[in-house]
Amino acid sequence: MKLVEPTAEYSRQIQEYRSEFIECGDSMDGTGDLKQFDDPEAWIDYLNKHKNPLTVPEGRVPSTQFIFLREEDHKIIGMIDIRHSLNEYLKKYGGHIGYSVMPSERRKGYASQMLKTALLKCKELNIDKVLITCADDNTGSRKAILANGGIYESTVYEPEEKVFLERYWIVLPE
Repeated sequence: MKLVEPTAEYSRQIQEYRSEFIECGDSMDGTGDLKQFDDPEAWIDYLNKHKNPLTVPEGRVPSTQFIFLREEDHKIIGMIDIRHSLNEYLKKYGGHIGYSVMPSERRKGYASQMLKTALLKCKELNIDKVLITCADDNTGSRKAILANGGIYESTVYEPEEKVFLERYWIVLPE
């Protein structure tokens, strides 16, 4: 398993990932607005604008999108988006990291593994204290966060999505 930035090489897998979420009617957290893009290459261009502080759209923060790839079959198991900093919305609701695991691949420990690898990327980005949130009814995500050292801070209500979010901090070792 490895985290890689999405490229056109993974277009077919990206489409499969997107299709499974749409078919299930599930949210696509941590996918950099993939739901809005039929064309994976257009999505990748969009992500590149978000990665660069000079081209990130107003109201957004620079971020890096990763796909969590199972190397033996090149299947995308999950996606994770790391925000390099926090704006007011992210400070309260979104955190530094958003992620999802393909519905057919859940309950196999991939979220914990993906998050552990992403925390190493956070360290490379000089993020020493990582905020992660999850819906209060998302047991799998909570377990992944706790398995990676998450310390519960509070629960907040996000009015747009109409969901209660648990907020956790992970302090990365020096």
